Amino acid sequence: MKQKINVGIIGLGTVGTGAFRILRENAELIRHRVGVPVEVSKIAVRDAGRDRGLAIPAGMLTTNPAQVIEDPNIDIVIELIGGYEPAREFILSAISRGKHVVTANKALLAVHGSEIYEAARRAGVTIGYEASVGGGIPVIKALKEALAANRILSIYGIINGTSNYILTKMTEEERSFPDVLAEAQRAGYAEADPTFDVGGIDTAHKLAILVNLAFGAHVDLKDIYTEGITSISPLDIDFGKVLGYKLKLLAIAKMHEGGQAEARVHPTMVPDDYPIAKVGGVYNAIQIVGNACDDIMLYGRGAGSMPTGSAVVADVMDIARQILIEPSRKLPAGDGMAQAAVKLQPMQSIVSLYYFRFMALDQPGVLAQISGILGRHRISIAQMIQRGRKQGGSVPLVIMTHKALERDIQTALVEIKSLACITEDPILIRVEGDEP
Repeated sequence: MKQKINVGIIGLGTVGTGAFRILRENAELIRHRVGVPVEVSKIAVRDAGRDRGLAIPAGMLTTNPAQVIEDPNIDIVIELIGGYEPAREFILSAISRGKHVVTANKALLAVHGSEIYEAARRAGVTIGYEASVGGGIPVIKALKEALAANRILSIYGIINGTSNYILTKMTEEERSFPDVLAEAQRAGYAEADPTFDVGGIDTAHKLAILVNLAFGAHVDLKDIYTEGITSISPLDIDFGKVLGYKLKLLAIAKMHEGGQAEARVHPTMVPDDYPIAKVGGVYNAIQIVGNACDDIMLYGRGAGSMPTGSAVVADVMDIARQILIEPSRKLPAGDGMAQAAVKLQPMQSIVSLYYFRFMALDQPGVLAQISGILGRHRISIAQMIQRGRKQGGSVPLVIMTHKALERDIQTALVEIKSLACITEDPILIRVEGDEP
């Protein structure tokens, strides 16, 4: 039996620093729970001279990742540099040498996951990726283990803290998107280039991983409909409040009869009384519905040095326990991911409730024209709000629909946009919940 588990880390940024601190500060607790010490042997960084505020033993740092990957004494390699390359190359190289891997790299797994998981299966090693979705929230373990007996019916996730922070501030303080984004950047909640966060791309990466686990099949990232929050205005948030809804950037996945699934990321109006509507600030939440467990919601910090580092170290400890088990008693190697492709329902064929806001001239007959077009495309109006009187000017006209087909909605919008009375591009926001 091994006397200790040796770990190598590639990347000592925000998450790497958190993982290192936890491994050092909780070393005795980890030793007790694993059975042997779990020790960091080598750390590869870009700049070995940088002060990271950590007491790192002399000789532990290197600027050459190969010294981590090729060290025969290292059992587990932790990849925390992010991005596609050279992270992919490092992970595959570690796997080829029979090393287990832990990563927080959701973008890499969403795009190149199939290749990495297959390599791990062939090599008989394990990939730990709890930290790739939801920071310190144990959603990967929940889907792989605690909910394994369930057929997962749906997932609703707030899984990007930056976007949730911005929408929360816009809702509570009635401020514009650019204003709150600038504040989030100053506070460190948003990157200098926030495109992946506010454009929904980061959320789509994480949803691809969740769909793979929940539905037992691989999904191609490009097939996930993705829309961000950059066009959201305080006016639509305000109308949502009046109608009893909160606006959230949601990752949505549903499994339908016949084995077809839907996976989409977009701003969504959620009823005020739904638990996920109450999740504010930088917090994340994932609501899972299983056919046996019914409705479960996981909630917590979705990012940050220590929460995400906690998820990384949890994976290290799980793998360490497996290393210590006799080979004949080990669980199957790999990742828990299935490799068969799942057919995603085209966005045009989803059915949803919808919120429209039209800026229209305040003149007779406008509502009749708009409602006539909606009716011809089988779209039924559930609620309507018209605010303000500007004779000869533009006023907002808000319409909430009953359930309708996305294809019909998009066709009707094109026709409505061409009306002479419409002065701005209409706003469309999808709505989750029961019929109004």
